[in-house]
Amino acid sequence: MRNLYTSTALLLGLFWMSSEMKTAKAQIGTRPMTVEDLLAVKSVGGLKLSPDGKKAVYSVSALDKTTGKSNSDLWVAEVSRSGSPHRLTTNLASDSEPAWLPDNRTVVFLSSRSGSSQLWAIEIDGGEARQITSLPLDIAGGPVVSPDGKLAAFPVRVYPGKSLQETADEDKKRESAPSKVKTFDSLMIRHWDTYDDGKRSHIFVADLATGKATDLSPALTSNAPPGPFGGSSDYTFSPDSKTVVFTAEPLKEHAWTTNNDLWLVSLNKPGALKNLTASNPGADGTPAFSPDGKHLAYLRQIRAGFEADQNVLTILEFSTGKFTELTRPLDRPVHEFNWSGDGSALLATIENEGNQDIFVIDPTGKKPPVNAIGGKGVHTAPQQVAKGGLIAYLRNDSVSPNEIFYTRLATDGPNVTKRLSSHNDELVAEIDLTAAEPFHFKGADNATVHGWITKPPGFNPSKKYPVLYLIHGGPQSAWMNVWHARWNSTLFAAPGYVVVAVNPRGSTGYGQEFTDQISRDWNGRVYTDLINGLDHVLKTYSYMDANRVGAAGGSYGGYMVNWIAGQTDRFKCLISHAGVWDLPGMYGTTEELWFAEWEFGGPPWDKTHTDLYLKQSPSMFAGNIKTPVLVTHGSLDYRVPETQGFGLFTALQRRGIASRLVLFPDENHWILKPANRRVWWSEMHAWLKTYLKP
Repeated sequence: MRNLYTSTALLLGLFWMSSEMKTAKAQIGTRPMTVEDLLAVKSVGGLKLSPDGKKAVYSVSALDKTTGKSNSDLWVAEVSRSGSPHRLTTNLASDSEPAWLPDNRTVVFLSSRSGSSQLWAIEIDGGEARQITSLPLDIAGGPVVSPDGKLAAFPVRVYPGKSLQETADEDKKRESAPSKVKTFDSLMIRHWDTYDDGKRSHIFVADLATGKATDLSPALTSNAPPGPFGGSSDYTFSPDSKTVVFTAEPLKEHAWTTNNDLWLVSLNKPGALKNLTASNPGADGTPAFSPDGKHLAYLRQIRAGFEADQNVLTILEFSTGKFTELTRPLDRPVHEFNWSGDGSALLATIENEGNQDIFVIDPTGKKPPVNAIGGKGVHTAPQQVAKGGLIAYLRNDSVSPNEIFYTRLATDGPNVTKRLSSHNDELVAEIDLTAAEPFHFKGADNATVHGWITKPPGFNPSKKYPVLYLIHGGPQSAWMNVWHARWNSTLFAAPGYVVVAVNPRGSTGYGQEFTDQISRDWNGRVYTDLINGLDHVLKTYSYMDANRVGAAGGSYGGYMVNWIAGQTDRFKCLISHAGVWDLPGMYGTTEELWFAEWEFGGPPWDKTHTDLYLKQSPSMFAGNIKTPVLVTHGSLDYRVPETQGFGLFTALQRRGIASRLVLFPDENHWILKPANRRVWWSEMHAWLKTYLKP
């Protein structure tokens, strides 16, 4: 393991102990959770603190169960008054991605109310929203407003070298063409759930007075921000509003490199790009200027081709070109950060043993990071206007969906924390929810491994309950103390299961060495960790029935379910969602080749790696399977293509194993559409009921 600062290690150790002691066990409501409850949760996000720190604007998204579509509106709150939020927009169209102007009373946001996604503005004290842009194409991401309040930056998907109107005209031409043939001369031909149509996301800057927009990189042949999940944290203005820095994908070898870079461009010279991170072969992203403009903070990974390398908060000093890493000694990944308004500190969210905490970071690197807010749940979007002022943020945990909180850090005594919003209290109050409880055990190599237990509604410790063992994807990710919108542990537990979710080798938030130890070893230490974890809970907790145990997982979790199926018959049933089945076949059909090449050392035809692919491929052990398996998959899944699910189902059927394939033609790697989510949950609960009999 990497060495930590002594003081930081002590602080983390104290945090880990306190987080376990503080975990709530009290039930909240009186009835089991249903899939309709999960769909009814209002999604709170997009939090932005006003420049003076007195108000917060954010978005609230709710599902219309009649149409199956979500609609988002903006809300605003006075930060000093808990429970004060009021709705700012009420249009039937979706309003999202708010950003403040420097006047502290005007908010710029994305809205589809004109029929396409454009920039609008509204004053928080009342009045109608006004449209700012009328571009012939949709704006593809949230606006970032320049410090002088005159400009906004945002992405639009265009054909490189073509203007907005030329792109719109080309789109119409292609739509009307009698043949929809697709031709390609290079990879990637598709990404996540979309085929490459030749367009690239470019950063535009619009004049907020006229709505006129300028492409800052008209010839760029890669996406800025990176697809498919890049956002407004990937582009930023300098304090003098004269330059923009943005994150872009690699210019070449896109399918097998993770080398995103930061590019600087002057607004006076669009297209004249300067690569600020050309010397780093790993991924760089999420740039943010210091308030004085002398430094750029960003996240970087140093290993090429590895998307799960440690995300390190780094400072670039413009005058010297010097790079300073601020968080590497923590040995934990940073997910997001913001400068305090006066530049005296950076606030970063850092994943830490199943929680995500807010650390205060000294930008000079002279003082060790301080864990300021944490101990329970996942904290995001931390913002602070001035040193010593309150910190606003979003927080959720296993029994509480996202809401807005603020904390005043105390110099002596406890911090003062208050909740600002309560959009889901009424719903949550009805449901019998039990907070996820942490536990630890010894895994492979005698390493300490962490996991969570979620008890069913009406839990009675004297009863025996069937066990559902959840295995996370990634594989470099983790089960967090989080309100999960898809793999929700409480909903899995609702029919009467004890849910156990372990973070084995490869999981994030336990040190980079722990994360690294799954690469080229997908079925070794991680498998031992999982089996040891199951043995531990069955031995330790008398309410778990060792004769009624099932397992479920998605993506890599689906891979491990498939692997388990060929190695043991101790599980009564299995659920494999979007699971990897045949590793050599997976290499040739997935879109992000860097993933397979890092995890298995190279392509499968390289003789030095062929055996590794075959020895770790579940398909090679199909002849051993005895356990019933439910297979679910989306046809638009280009990360783990549907052929992987087909291969698994074919093997199960050919061998006469009880199995069922549930295919969603209109879903990607995730099941997202409300109607499909209802079916997905119904199928999983029915499968578990058949074999585990709760």
